Amino acid sequence: MKADPISIRPPFIKLDQLLKFAGLIGTGGEAKEVVAEGLVKVNGEVVTQRGKKIYPGDILSFGGQEYEVTL
Repeated sequence: MKADPISIRPPFIKLDQLLKFAGLIGTGGEAKEVVAEGLVKVNGEVVTQRGKKIYPGDILSFGGQEYEVTL
């Protein structure tokens, strides 16, 4: 399955900001909850740090979908 692209401008973006930016969740509070509950994976590993830096080339898994972070 090919990952859907999510394009970012800076060299990195924090995980909670990426979830909001991509429209995968509605609010910062919701981002905090889904990350804390272990519902988000980055490069195949569960991430519970909402401030984790996400870089181009990383693969985000959330809600049964995969997304590739691109510039």
